[in-house]
Amino acid sequence: MLVAFSVAPSGAGREGDSVHDAVAAAVRIVRESGLPNRTDSMFTTIEGEWDEVFDVVRRATDAVGQYGSRVSLVLKADIRPGHTGEITGKVERLEAAIEAPED
Repeated sequence: MLVAFSVAPSGAGREGDSVHDAVAAAVRIVRESGLPNRTDSMFTTIEGEWDEVFDVVRRATDAVGQYGSRVSLVLKADIRPGHTGEITGKVERLEAAIEAPED
């Protein structure tokens, strides 16, 4: 499965309006998990089995919780049993389709 998620603190917490320290704490947990992952300006995507992916999301959310009194979590999942390598495979198939001559 692929899970794209975004997590951010809100409420009373540390000074300043930037959330990069909180996001860094979450992404650090994702990267240390060893699961295939990719982070862009809006989401972090993780690939793996249900339990391992959601364990990482939970731990990343807990880490962000230390930066505020509330946490906002947005998730999108692509659940396709029996398929792996989709974190890159989906993009590769899209690029191939873009480059293919139109009929």
